[in-house]
Amino acid sequence: MTNQKNKNALTKSTKDTYFISIANQKGGVGKTTTTVNLATALAAVGKKVLIVDLDPQGNASTGFGVNRNERANGAYEVLFGECSVEESSVQTKVPNLYIIPSSIHLSGAEIELVDAKRREYRLKKAFSKSNIKFDYVLFDCPPSLNLLTLNALIASNGVIVPLQCEFYALEGLSHLTKTIDRVRMTFNEGLELRGVVLTMFDKRNNLSLQVEEDVREHFGDKVFKTVIPRNVRVSEAPSFGLPAILYDMKCTGSQAYISLAKELLKQQKQKTQNKKAA
Repeated sequence: MTNQKNKNALTKSTKDTYFISIANQKGGVGKTTTTVNLATALAAVGKKVLIVDLDPQGNASTGFGVNRNERANGAYEVLFGECSVEESSVQTKVPNLYIIPSSIHLSGAEIELVDAKRREYRLKKAFSKSNIKFDYVLFDCPPSLNLLTLNALIASNGVIVPLQCEFYALEGLSHLTKTIDRVRMTFNEGLELRGVVLTMFDKRNNLSLQVEEDVREHFGDKVFKTVIPRNVRVSEAPSFGLPAILYDMKCTGSQAYISLAKELLKQQKQKTQNKKAA
């Protein structure tokens, strides 16, 4: 659990926080892998980062080696006001990187939220009451467009969509972008599609190349230049309770996530400059 020393470390930053949902209603596309390794890469360059594990499977929590006994307070308790963001944040093995873990209780949250007051705004409210300041908060969303994902989208400034290079990729992506548009119009006018990141890319496979071509043609500059390749070392890393970047920084998958973080930071810097110029 977060001790007083960790709480003090959490509150040092005074920069504005950028909230990003890592979302796709399709499972197995690399959401958690992207969340864990993007967050690690951002923390490695000195950014203060928080991951919120909203997936009842809790893979992001496991991927950082967070023990079950460290999950007494987690995303479920934050959503239902049983504890604060500060109380639920756990320091990971990575400096500057914290996680609000998932727990078994989160699997029932969808049903419990149905009758809850202002059920769509629970997560946003929790962070609005918090004194913790981060550079980035990444929401690892479940593989469905449910109330947990909706809470994340309403609390976010942007969405990053991991997209597996396979045949049905564009069909699911179209559905998700329509959902993002509806959330923007109804709940959160500041929400934007921050970018699509192609995952599990195999340059030897014609299908991967075709999917990349189709996605870039359809979404243009909303697709990150960085692509994440299929990589055994990235797949092995969670079993050791480590992000791939710590497990094997030199592997192609880790290098790709480092490149993605650089691209995101450059994008954010450009947005800030444009905002000031306006």
